Amino acid sequence: MSSTRNSPCLHLLQQWQNLSMKQTKQIHAHTITNGLTRFSYISSRILAFFALSPQGDFRYAETLFTHMPNPNLFDYNSIITSYTTNSQFHKSLSIFTKMLNTNIRPNSNTFTALVKACDSLSSLEQVFTQSMKLGNSSDVYFVSSVINAFSKHGAIHFARNVFDESSNRNVVCWTSLVSGYCSCGLVNEARELFDEMPQRNDASYSAMVSGYVKNGFYDEGIQLFCELKKNMGCAGVKPSGSLLVSVLNACTMVGAFEEGKWIHSYIEENGLEYELELGTALIDFYAKCGLVKDAKQVFDKMFVKDVATWSAMILGLAINGNNLMALQLFEKMEKVGPKPNEVTFIGVLTACNHKNLLDEALQLFGIMTEKYGITPSVEHYGCVVDVLARSGQVEKALTFINSMPMEPDGAIWGSLLNGCLMHGYFELGQKVGKFLIEFEPQHSGRYILLANMYANMCKWEGVSEVRKLMKDRRVLFVSAWSFVEIDQTIHKFFADDKCSYSGEIYEVLNHLGKIVEEFLGDKNAFSLFEILS
Repeated sequence: MSSTRNSPCLHLLQQWQNLSMKQTKQIHAHTITNGLTRFSYISSRILAFFALSPQGDFRYAETLFTHMPNPNLFDYNSIITSYTTNSQFHKSLSIFTKMLNTNIRPNSNTFTALVKACDSLSSLEQVFTQSMKLGNSSDVYFVSSVINAFSKHGAIHFARNVFDESSNRNVVCWTSLVSGYCSCGLVNEARELFDEMPQRNDASYSAMVSGYVKNGFYDEGIQLFCELKKNMGCAGVKPSGSLLVSVLNACTMVGAFEEGKWIHSYIEENGLEYELELGTALIDFYAKCGLVKDAKQVFDKMFVKDVATWSAMILGLAINGNNLMALQLFEKMEKVGPKPNEVTFIGVLTACNHKNLLDEALQLFGIMTEKYGITPSVEHYGCVVDVLARSGQVEKALTFINSMPMEPDGAIWGSLLNGCLMHGYFELGQKVGKFLIEFEPQHSGRYILLANMYANMCKWEGVSEVRKLMKDRRVLFVSAWSFVEIDQTIHKFFADDKCSYSGEIYEVLNHLGKIVEEFLGDKNAFSLFEILS
């Protein structure tokens, strides 16, 4: 056996991370011809490579396992993990049953792989019960896997019971339950647990912040990140890439420019790389804040760019009115970048929302399917309808809608109605508007467009009827709002806002109005502020 331990084949297999598929198959052939496969230590290493290595082949591993006369615990764990990784969940459970029938006692690694293979709550309960019988419930990684699995099935009460009954809990277990609460929408419960944690790491903060963001609590996510920044020195926790991505997404949603800019500075000052997710999130943040130049600088600094990165930059240029630059970047992507996907084409079609780019929009819509094999979604059809309607081709837009293979959504009908309003197709617009308020009876914007249509036609009775219908249906009017960031705090203002400090704001506005009047010599120059006050 000592000579086997010193075998060159075994030495090579111990470096399996650096081996290719071809090399490992050559080693396997060598072990067969030299009679080394009878040694379980070598055969187990070969199986592990094909089962677990990113360069492996689980079909080949499956064949090897079926030809093993007496597989051991390590072999069973390898093949179960391989099946689970490759979504062959029923085979994982089948092998586990065979394992029990051969009197091989599973360990915590077995059960950790198995809980990931459970595609139903009942099978998960069975596996967990079996693990309890065999005394594997104290392993912290197994416990965290069970908590994650129960949470994914929506059984957060089971996850909590597992957590409470575990005698050995580390920061991974706590973080798993925080993530579980967030995935079930129980953000307050997650925060209570987070505050109780005896120890927190970057993954804990990332779980809580991303939980806030995914559930729409953007301000709370940013506030927690600010708390982390204040305690970074004494807490010994540094923001991870995933945490920074979550915060950037929150900053993008609420317009927290200063906080997002701090993250960019932190990346630069600490020499961090612009990894794919982080770089793409920064591009999206700057683009949606209107800072296209900053977004482009981040894009240019990224050594590796995937299709999401290119798509974010193209869409960023498009939504900021840099239509031609977006189309030029798409042309460059076709030459040197990754293959465009559905999101990319939403970006380039959005870039064509100018009357002079109608032909380009129709051409791009065509090559989606012809060149790239992408089936247009309702969003792609919506982009083309918007371009046609904006350019005055309202009747063509209607024909295009009627040719759609799927049911048009409210956004598409809204684009057509807007085109009718812009270009004077009032009769058609009236029909579309009446249909639209029945199609989306609780969308206040649809009523406003129809009322504007009636106003342009001087049909004031129609305007009154639309307002009455909104009132009768109790349609909530979504007020427009703006914001200002002061001392890293976002202050939102709605139309006709009556907040506690609105009096001070109007006082300043009126003062500014008087200065403008004196400068222009026009008493009516700032009448807007008189109305507001």
